[in-house]
Order: sequence, then C-alpha cells, then structure tokens
Amino acid sequence: MVDSQYYLPNDIGISALDCGEAFRLLSPQEKMYAHNLSRAAWYGGLAVLLQTSPESANIFVLLQRIFRKQTPAQLEQVATAAGLSSEEYQAFLVYAAGLYANMGNYKSFGDTKFIPNLPKDKLKALVWASQAFQEQPSAMEALWDSCSGLLYSLEDRQKQLGLGDKGITTYFSGNCCLEDAELAQKFLDSKKLSAYNTRLFKKDNGGKACYEVRLASAVQKDCAVDGECESCCGSFSFEDKEFTVKRGDYGPLMEKVCHYLQQAQTYAANENQRKMLEEYQRSFTLGSVDAHKEGSRYWIKDKGPIVESYIGFIESYRDPFGSRGEFEGFVAVVNKAMSERFAKLVGSAEVLLPELPWPREFEKDTFLKPDFTSLDVLTFAGSGIPAGINIPNYDDIRQSEGFKNVSLGNVLAVAYATQKEKLTFLKEEDKDLFIKWKGPSFEVQVGLHELLGHGSGKLFVQDDQGKFNFDESKVVNPETGEPVSSWYRGSETWDSKFSTIASSYEECRAECVGLYLCLNKQALSIFGHDEQDAEDVVYVNWLSMVRAGLLGLEFYTPESKSWRQAHMQARFVILRVLLEAGEGLVGLEEVTGQDGKPDARITLDRSKIHTVGKNAIHRFLCKLQVFKSTADVDGGRALYDGYSTVSDSGAYNFLRLRETVLLRKEARKMFVQANTRVSGDSVELVEYEGSAAGLIRSFTERFQEDAEQLETNLLELNKRDATCWC
Repeated sequence: MVDSQYYLPNDIGISALDCGEAFRLLSPQEKMYAHNLSRAAWYGGLAVLLQTSPESANIFVLLQRIFRKQTPAQLEQVATAAGLSSEEYQAFLVYAAGLYANMGNYKSFGDTKFIPNLPKDKLKALVWASQAFQEQPSAMEALWDSCSGLLYSLEDRQKQLGLGDKGITTYFSGNCCLEDAELAQKFLDSKKLSAYNTRLFKKDNGGKACYEVRLASAVQKDCAVDGECESCCGSFSFEDKEFTVKRGDYGPLMEKVCHYLQQAQTYAANENQRKMLEEYQRSFTLGSVDAHKEGSRYWIKDKGPIVESYIGFIESYRDPFGSRGEFEGFVAVVNKAMSERFAKLVGSAEVLLPELPWPREFEKDTFLKPDFTSLDVLTFAGSGIPAGINIPNYDDIRQSEGFKNVSLGNVLAVAYATQKEKLTFLKEEDKDLFIKWKGPSFEVQVGLHELLGHGSGKLFVQDDQGKFNFDESKVVNPETGEPVSSWYRGSETWDSKFSTIASSYEECRAECVGLYLCLNKQALSIFGHDEQDAEDVVYVNWLSMVRAGLLGLEFYTPESKSWRQAHMQARFVILRVLLEAGEGLVGLEEVTGQDGKPDARITLDRSKIHTVGKNAIHRFLCKLQVFKSTADVDGGRALYDGYSTVSDSGAYNFLRLRETVLLRKEARKMFVQANTRVSGDSVELVEYEGSAAGLIRSFTERFQEDAEQLETNLLELNKRDATCWC
C-alpha cells in the first residue's frame, strides 16, 4: 500500500481561475499584447519539465499524445473496455491534471513525487488501447518504456527533490554533491555570472573532474554573436578544476519565447514595455542575466500598466542549493478595487516602516515606493501559482531602484476557500470565525508581507572599490552592542551568501513583518477593518499562522532532516517562536479525534497577542534582520536551523505530530487556466470547466499549432542529457 502523500486524491479540489470579466474590458491592442505574452509564458514554462525530473518531459509528451487524439470523455469508454473501474480512470485523469498543473511529477509545493493511484498494468492497458497507440504503436511503446519505470518508482532518493543522495534534481547532474555546488558558485562569482539561468553538469575527463555550466538560450553557438562585444562562454581553470561555460539549454523553447516576445512588442503600450521586451528577448536569445536585469529595470519603470507581466528564471526555491531560478511567466489584468487598497498601503509605508523593530540604520536609506497592484491572472506558466509576488529578485536592483508587488486576486478568491468539515486542528468555536475572516486576513498578510516584508531592510555592502553604503565607524549591532563587523563584499548577494537557507529565512522575515504590522490600527483600516472587525482580523491572521506552522510539518522529511518548502518551514519556525514565548499565548496538544484516530488542537489566547505575541515577534524579527543586514551567515544559520529542528524530544513531539498532520492533510488545489486564441483581428478567451478533464483539455489545446514539433523537441532535449542523471 503506497503512502497517500505520494498520490493525488480523486476528490482533489480543482478550480477554474476566472478572468473573463477582466479580459473583456481590455482594448483590442491590450488583448493582442496579453495573447502574445501568454504564448511566450506557456512555451517557456515547458522548460520546468526539464528542470524538475529526468522523466517529467517524457510523461508530458505521453499524455499530450493520448489526449490530442481523444478527449477525456472519449477516452473513458476505452478505459472501461480496457478493464479500468471509474475510480481508476478518475485517478488517471487526476494524475494527468497534476502533472500539467505542477509541470512535472513532483509537487510544486512540497517537492514530493506523486505517482498514479492505479495499478501500473491498468495504466499500461489504457495506453495500449488508446487511439494514439493504435496509430503509432512502436513510437508510443518506446515512449512508455522511456518513462514508465520512473513514473511509478518510489525509491528513497526519488521520493523528493534534493541534491546528491538527498533526492532528485535536474539542476545538477546526478554525480554532483553540495561541495560541487559550492565550488561552482565560487566560480560563477569570480566570473560575475549569475546562477539564475544555469544548470551544472559534472563530467569525468581522464580522471579529472570538469564542470559544464550551461546557460539557457536560443543561441547554440558559444562564440560572440550579433549584439555582443564578447561572449561569456569558454573554458576556464578554477581552483585546479576545469570549467566550461556553454549556451543552448532549452534552446527550441527559448526560441519560441523570443518569437512571441517579438510579436508582443508590436502591441506594447509604451516605450518602457517595448524596451523591457527587447531586453528579455536578448536575455533568452543569448543566455544573459544582465539583459534580464536591464529588462527588469524597464519593467519597474512601467508603473501601473493595464496588462502586467513578468517572465524568466525567477524563483530559486526548487534548486537544492538555492541559487538557480525556475522558469515562470505570468500575464495578468489589473483589479482596480483591490489595487486602490494596496496603493493606500504603499502611501502609508513611510509611516509604517519606522514601526519595525530594528534601528533606523538597518532600514533602506529611502523607501522606494513600489508598484503594488491586485491582478487577476490570465496566464501563470510554471510549476504553481502563488497568491502574491514581490519581484525582481535581484538584490542590487531592489536596494537602489525598487521593485513591484503583485497580489493575485482571483487566485486568493479560490485558493483559500475552506469547508468547515475540512478545517483541521482548531477548536469548534474558532471555525466559523476562521472561515469568515480567513480571506480578508490573508489579503492583509499578503499585502504587508510582500510590500513591507520583502520591501524592507538594508544590506550592508562594501563594493569592489572599497566604498561602504553605511557608516562602518558608527553603526552598532543592536544584538551585541558592538560596531558592525561583517557585511557583503563585492559581488556577494543575499542568495549567494545564505544559499540553502536564503529563501525560507527571507519568507520567515516577511511573514513576521506581516504579523507584527497587522497589529497596527492604521494598517488594518487601510483594508477597511476597524474596531471589533479589526481585532477579529488580527486574531484570525495570527491563528492562521500558528495553524500553518503545524500544517508545515507535512513538508519536512525526517529521513534527510530537510524541509521541502520555504514558506512552510518559515511558518513552522514562527510557531516555535510563539510556543517558546510561553505565558499561555499558544497552546498545542495531542488529542484523539472523534474517529478514534490521533488528532491535534491548536489554540491562541487573543488577549495576549498584543503583549506576549508582539514582544516575541519583535525580538525574533530584529535578530533576523540584523543577521541579514550584516551578512552574518553563521549567526543566521544557527538561529534559523535551531528553530527549524523537528524532533521528538522537548515539550512537543513534532515527529509524532507530523504523522497526525499527514493523516489529516487536505491536498492543495489545482487551477484550470483559460487559453487565448487569435480569430481574425480579435483575440478570444477560451475557458474550461474546473475539473481534471477541463485542466487536461486546456493543455492539449494550448499547443495545437505545432504540437508534433514541440513534442519532438522536448524528447530530444530530454534525451540529450539522459545519461547525466544516473
């Protein structure tokens, strides 16, 4: 019997993302702009298959070939004739939908593998009976043989993403370990190259290790091409090791991205958008992160556009080393009512920021007012859809030029709707209040987290010329009372310095800012919450955070003592901090449920949030910021790893509680997204029902015009590196 965490349940929530109204309000030019950006995002998003696991791309092609010939409804009769029960066929549809929604066979949130919840021989019988197989038996059999073993395999290392013996990754060849990742980072730093758009392959050259750093680009040539003074490619010796920098990763996909970015330029609303797209195109053509940074600068200048987008190798959560970006692209339309609330929050930032618990010198010299809009997602290609985004992730740009905040309104609307009977670990009397205020409190938390969380705090830097961005003779570390004695030097960044803990640590800092500032009456009234309602929003926001900390245990792997999800690790850390505060602020007890099985109950004393709770977060948040500002990796790691520890000793048996959480977990929802289609001079929105079948149809219709060529490209890209993962 397979552990249920490794398959998706048949009753998993699947919702359509509604953007019909927002799309209809666009002008014909805006619709064409949105359409071409969406196409670029969808084609680029397929790179995630190659960034996730050795088998993901081949499974994707197998499913596409089956469903291009027969819709889920047509295939159902074939399945029945092949001996599948209706539950088994539904399990197959849910698996296919899951693979599409996660862009691979590992969950985008939690990084665990999922396999089909039906016997392998039944799935094989269905594949053999499909029309796709009848028409091309040898090609389909070869495709099945190439991925069916790994499709079902749950060997220890294959259960989750990770580096070396800790899990599976395709950011590094299978023979790489942490030392290789660290060496490669030093090499990249020495060349002033970013790791964001790279993968690392280690090869044996006559007993000597040599490394290939491969850049994502449409161009396959390594020499300088049009528009380049010199190429960053070539062979280099570094610390007695051979490094080669090459181009061409995901080449055919990057070509498609560039083609549609070129098309979108025709419909750009202004010069900033045109220049932004030009630079993105240069980035994906040449494999240049510098060009992407330049595009991001124009993107920041494009304030309050009607159609908002971002595209590239962005979030580094899934690189086990924490510095390579997963491809994502989104296109969204402004939601005016919610955006007004966020604009007010931006306007109040100068009043709210000084409330944060660190000294003035640890805050940015001037708060760079970001764009903060609420958007309805039209397209979000990649491995999953977040509720809020704060980008770009380039620290040097964020420090001196600014950033944008995005809250995804139509995602928030469906992602966090919870049925009372599925609401775990709370007292009965908290449940109605929780359901009533979860949405509004989460909107407050997302706003504060993205804007004043990620947007706050200064990094102390000494540049290559020896110039400091702070007065090193005067600034005192509030934790030690001594002058600041460490900082970032030259090309060091937050990600390169804090590497494996950087993502989660920063999410924790931003979550703490949200908890801390939601206690501020002015912040709450911006969102329309006053008096008793405001107190309920605070209570549910804090209760939601401590409950999320408990739920976070699902994303911890005891065997490797590792966390698989940055945000959930952050929330567990906050739960630990609030439990440690004592004085009855948070209660966590193991109980027996009505079904006779283990259960847990979490409580929060609302009368102590403004005192005990606030003081605890004040102290912890100050520490997080000081270690971050001063580049104190050792201090930061000791603090963060300490609170991240999951053990069965101490006041709480978290390992046993993890079993209870797994027993009662609810699967994360999946989203069905619309397609856009050019019809004559206009663009149509094609919408699908919120079901596994709807999600599948959206993907088979997404790549209709060049399906066969695209599938061939994916199989060839995958085959090229097949020997590297063993």
